[in-house]
Amino acid sequence: MGYSLLKVASVGLGGFLGSVLRFGTAIYFQSMSQRLSFPVATLTVNVIGCLLIGFLVQLAENQKYLSQEMHGFLVIGFLGGLTTFSSFGNETLILFKLDQLIRGFLNITLNVAFGLAAVWLGRFVGSRLSNLI
Repeated sequence: MGYSLLKVASVGLGGFLGSVLRFGTAIYFQSMSQRLSFPVATLTVNVIGCLLIGFLVQLAENQKYLSQEMHGFLVIGFLGGLTTFSSFGNETLILFKLDQLIRGFLNITLNVAFGLAAVWLGRFVGSRLSNLI
């Protein structure tokens, strides 16, 4: 399966926009994260990203709505740039290194539980919506 320049550009543009939104989210939540000593921005983008990917993938499966270019732009690029699982891993290890074990395990639990629940919810809503269309 070959990759056209349009597909590659779609992923790149989506990744750029998702990363910029991730950066803006980090700035927005920076004071709250420092006050709580908890990575609120990463949790927020991971849950939103999981919700959106569940929704988009479900719509694509049910209705074949997304072209390859749009899938590359939204799912691979934008949501790949927005969600920050690598940041999640790093921030969790930092919490453990700072002997904040409860916060570290809370970070793992919340990201995984809310992320999986959000993917399920996104797929559920996408399934219901695609049945109406």
